[in-house]
Amino acid sequence: MTIEVPNYGKIEARAVVFDLNGTLGVEGRVSEEVKRLLERLSEKYIVVVLSADTFGTLEEEFKGLNVKIERVRDGNDKLEKAMKYEPYIGVGNGNNDVRMLENAELAFCVVGEEGATVDALLASDIVVKDVKDAIAMLLNEKKLIATLRG
Repeated sequence: MTIEVPNYGKIEARAVVFDLNGTLGVEGRVSEEVKRLLERLSEKYIVVVLSADTFGTLEEEFKGLNVKIERVRDGNDKLEKAMKYEPYIGVGNGNNDVRMLENAELAFCVVGEEGATVDALLASDIVVKDVKDAIAMLLNEKKLIATLRG
């Protein structure tokens, strides 16, 4: 998918790579609304969730969804796995997301209930208060263009 943003440039991505805890969900749980949005997003992009699976819910939360899931050990492992989906859009909130966000064509930092690290914030192009806002921007590129245009 290619998005042309006036006075910003072209964003090309085939996948959206998400972190789980603090980004897609809280304490390893993802709301039904977010799951529905991920299904819609999977019609446009490959949707990937990379997680250390701190709460042990990774497989259960995404069962039956058109979402690829992979466990990661740390930020370096997360970057390595994300690179298999290049070019990608990254969505995260924590220190182990920073390298994945830095390498992304476009990076979102989610400052949700679990907060976000300063390094994740600085590695991002767009900051949102809820992952639903990031997904909405990817589903309706005009919202994305309105935020990014120069």
